[in-house]
Amino acid sequence: MSDRVLLTGATGYIGGRLVKPLLVRGNAVRVLVRSAARVEGYGWSDRVEIVEGDVMKPDTLPAALANIDSAYYLIHSLQSDSFAQEDIDAARAFGRAAAAAGVQRIIYLSGLGRESDDLSEHLRSRHATGEALRESGVPVTEFRAAIIVGAGSVSFELIRSLVERLPILFMPRGVETRIQPIGVDTVVNYLVDALITPASIGQIIGIGGGEVLTYKDMLLGFAAARSLKRTAVPMPILTPWLASVAVHLLTPIDGKVAGALIAGLGNEVVVTDNAARTIFPQIQPSGYRAQVDQALRDLESGEVETSWVDMTEDDEGEIIAFQEDKGYVLERRTVEVAAPVATVYRVCARIGGANGWLVYNSLWRLRASADRLIGGVGFQRGRRHPDDLRVGDAFDFWRVEALKRDSLIRLRAEMRMPGRGWLEFKTEANDDGTTRLTQTAYYAPHGLLGRLYWWVLVPFHGAIFGGMARELKARAETLASKHEAIEAAG
Repeated sequence: MSDRVLLTGATGYIGGRLVKPLLVRGNAVRVLVRSAARVEGYGWSDRVEIVEGDVMKPDTLPAALANIDSAYYLIHSLQSDSFAQEDIDAARAFGRAAAAAGVQRIIYLSGLGRESDDLSEHLRSRHATGEALRESGVPVTEFRAAIIVGAGSVSFELIRSLVERLPILFMPRGVETRIQPIGVDTVVNYLVDALITPASIGQIIGIGGGEVLTYKDMLLGFAAARSLKRTAVPMPILTPWLASVAVHLLTPIDGKVAGALIAGLGNEVVVTDNAARTIFPQIQPSGYRAQVDQALRDLESGEVETSWVDMTEDDEGEIIAFQEDKGYVLERRTVEVAAPVATVYRVCARIGGANGWLVYNSLWRLRASADRLIGGVGFQRGRRHPDDLRVGDAFDFWRVEALKRDSLIRLRAEMRMPGRGWLEFKTEANDDGTTRLTQTAYYAPHGLLGRLYWWVLVPFHGAIFGGMARELKARAETLASKHEAIEAAG
């Protein structure tokens, strides 16, 4: 009989990739999410049971864990200043609830690193989280991994951004430390196979790829895979703080996340026993070059199933939902488009990332650069997919807050500003086959500064938002004309 499985972290990088293989194996899957809307765009959302809850709110956990055999615990809060304590508190609450519900086992993904070493706060918290889960008495299978290599992983995107943008790679202290990177597909295989491997119950299992490298080897190895000539220059005066600032400015990775990762450069993270090979002989991890090549193929084909930005939260730790009747200040444009509603929606859904922002792209990039300089996300995140959107997707300094196919796209602004902003596209089919497109920028100002910010930008709104609406109309009509020509010729 297949396990009834609860999956936490289903909108995260690893959790989002676990659902399909679990379903393929016949498991009944329940996912715990803060908002059901966050998983509506996933291809598996109609094949799982969705329960709303939060590991930081213990009263929501009994319903999530009821009648569950095995639970995956894939929760981590790196972006919080107090992430270590928050992780321990959440794990204890989850473990107690799991024990009360009669859950038979918990499967948890942690980080490598010897306890005897002076571990970074990030790695210490990963191990402490495992201990907090074990306090419940529920058997825990804890996998410990180093850098996970795959399209969309935070570590891979950090390496890719640095190597592709810098001809000279300045190396801080710790880059000669040994590390054993592992491919994301291999991690998923271990997590899924644990359900049918009794020998893994209650074990702490180090997992890694097929070879041990240094961080320097990884950077230069990626350069070789991309046929890029790069020079590595030692820079011992480059402190972790300076390195995190540089990473924030040069890559899509947030400074807090970068700082936590860089602080661990001095910790050797390699597998020190044969437990993984003994317990899971069917899994044969690949070497680093094969991992990079697979990630690059996935990027080239647009097959990025999940991304590290999927779990990025706003400053207050939860989505601030749009409210239709809130009384925001707004900038609205309505245009009639001589194209079917599906075509207009498709054009709107392609906005941003490498596709650009239709008009005044230089101004958009200037605003993004200013945002990055003051600690914001800027324009470095790109898009998960050039054409497809789903709720929770993050690209440039926006995040998809709401979607209704052929009807609505609402983006929530994540740039630094004195207020909250949204950009919305509504498409309505007219009786004659044309479409009414309504484009609205909403803004909820914070205090006087927020209102001044809006009014300072008002002179630019006509050009930017007016031009955007006109360009969307033009592109949709051009695309519709091409389709008509193809159908007529066929």
